Amino acid sequence: MQKILRKKSFPQWVKKLESYKIYAPAKNGDVWNYEAVNHSEDIDLDYLNSVLSPKKIIFPQREIFLEFSTSNDGNPEINEVLPEENPSVIFGVRPCDAKALTLTDSVFGGDFDDLYYWRRRDQAILVGLACHNPPSPNCFCLSVNGSPHSKEGLDILMTDLGDRYYVESLTEKGNKLLNLGNKFFEEPKAKDKKDLEKINLASEKKIKRRIKEIKKIPPQLKEMFDSPFWDEEAMSCIRCGICTYLCPTCHCFDISDEVLSSSPIEGKRVRTWDTCQFPDFTMHSSGHNPRPDKASRLRQRILHKFQYFVERYKNYQCTGCGRCISKCPVGIDIIEVLDKVRDYGT
Repeated sequence: MQKILRKKSFPQWVKKLESYKIYAPAKNGDVWNYEAVNHSEDIDLDYLNSVLSPKKIIFPQREIFLEFSTSNDGNPEINEVLPEENPSVIFGVRPCDAKALTLTDSVFGGDFDDLYYWRRRDQAILVGLACHNPPSPNCFCLSVNGSPHSKEGLDILMTDLGDRYYVESLTEKGNKLLNLGNKFFEEPKAKDKKDLEKINLASEKKIKRRIKEIKKIPPQLKEMFDSPFWDEEAMSCIRCGICTYLCPTCHCFDISDEVLSSSPIEGKRVRTWDTCQFPDFTMHSSGHNPRPDKASRLRQRILHKFQYFVERYKNYQCTGCGRCISKCPVGIDIIEVLDKVRDYGT
């Protein structure tokens, strides 16, 4: 289903979606992030990209699995805490971030479905916004099988045509949203389709960064596991974890018990984001740590995204959003690292 939506009608369409919880990019100071929206007029889609991806809505940074306590007679009581039944619509999702969720689906699905992840994922409708300008000078989505106007993982893709949006519904969920605001949509004309094609072609030309001959990188990484290359590349790393916390595809987590009271016992079991870049991430109870230094941890991050994930899921575990490059406080650039990997030993 393809439609035209005048920008002046956008808030009116959103008002028709009152049965859903609405999320959209919101600006706090100089930072854009996805937040819950109470008024349709507050949605501003004139933004480049958020610091955190909408992953945080589907896979929150902290979530409670269960609550435990002891009753008056001393018997243990355990109550599972499941995500609420709360259908949601996430507006303004960039194509790279939508694709990232499809990659995370592979991890939290497959042999075992993560109930907490899928309870939110199945209830979320993703309304994408094509990139007519690159969200970052460090975007490289074209190198990892993406594009500024990719439809992968989206229910609806909106493209900014100036005073109107070209709206493409891609799933039954998307069709339902469009039908709720049916009177606000128009049929696209020939000019609309030509404008769409021009904008899509122009948007690809604006992506300036590339990983050349990326297919050579996975087999090359396999040969470089014990290379001194990783020591050299990791020298500047300060182990802050920004690269992984901002990444839309990183999904490492820890599960711990938080004891609120010892008499009587009262507490919660929680899942929180973790990162392979922290020293204790792989610490064994024996005291042995198989990744004791920065080099082995940087190597893990690169190999996971460009070798291990490729071998298992036939896709790169990176969507080229560029956040890890733009926000790294010491200037580690994953494109430059991968360029060196490709040419290593030649």
